[in-house]
Amino acid sequence: MNDHQDCVKLSEGKLISKSDILSLLRTYNCYHEGKNFQLMTREEDGELILEGLLNIYWGLRRPIRLQMYDDNERFHLCRNDKASLSKDLSLESNNNSAGREAEQAGDIGSQEEEDSPQLLRTRSDASFMQIQRRSKTHTAGDLQRLRTHRFSINGHFYNHKTSVFTPAYGSVTNVRVNSSMTTTQVLNLLLHKFRVENKSEEFVLHMVHESGERSRLKHDEYPLVTRVLYGPCEKISKILITEADLGEEVTYDVAQYIKFEIPVLDSFVEKLKEEEEREINKLTKKYSALRAMIQHQLDCRGNTSDRV
Repeated sequence: MNDHQDCVKLSEGKLISKSDILSLLRTYNCYHEGKNFQLMTREEDGELILEGLLNIYWGLRRPIRLQMYDDNERFHLCRNDKASLSKDLSLESNNNSAGREAEQAGDIGSQEEEDSPQLLRTRSDASFMQIQRRSKTHTAGDLQRLRTHRFSINGHFYNHKTSVFTPAYGSVTNVRVNSSMTTTQVLNLLLHKFRVENKSEEFVLHMVHESGERSRLKHDEYPLVTRVLYGPCEKISKILITEADLGEEVTYDVAQYIKFEIPVLDSFVEKLKEEEEREINKLTKKYSALRAMIQHQLDCRGNTSDRV
């Protein structure tokens, strides 16, 4: 029991000592000094718990679907409430704008606080150029569309035309997690934050290294602990969300060759083919000699039996 309390889980089958993780945590927090990405610690039933913001980069190749309705409830608009709704939306828009300006003032040059649930769209989406900030005044047509549009948690409206899109590749978001949350739980939290309709089983998390190495985080791993273990610098390693059927692991041996030019890689392939042919010829000669030796012994025994 004491041995378990002196360790922190990396996964269900792996542990790291509490002293090692605290040493790594000091380095992690020193790197993020003065920022909101520093991690807090607490004790829970004798177990060390880390908690704070975790950056996750979007690496999706296919569109995702946003929920058309929040919590399976339709947004109804009564005719008598149109004027009050228009006024409330205007006030909310002003509050959101003021909040964003205040957040940007304390977060210049880097993303320090948990971002609002807004997804950057890739420029390949047909609707990207048509998305504009809505005015504070609402026409009769706008109010009519409010009946069918989805009302999201961040005050934006989505319909069937804008609810399916691909997040901009390489853009970053973050979620507030703790070290007891598994990969599956972190994925569910991220999808819930943006009201993504897709199931968490469709996605995986990868730890991507600067060298090109890419390792998949297993379902029973703890991403926040893994982040601390690999260090705070996201130029060296970062967590990437990809489709489960498209995200491939890249081993360290393969990653060594990724950054070479195509002609150089072609020459490597030719060398490997030549080496393969030499090994095949060597094995062929070896087993041909063994087969001839065995056949000779069989022939000798056959001749001896005939004489008897």
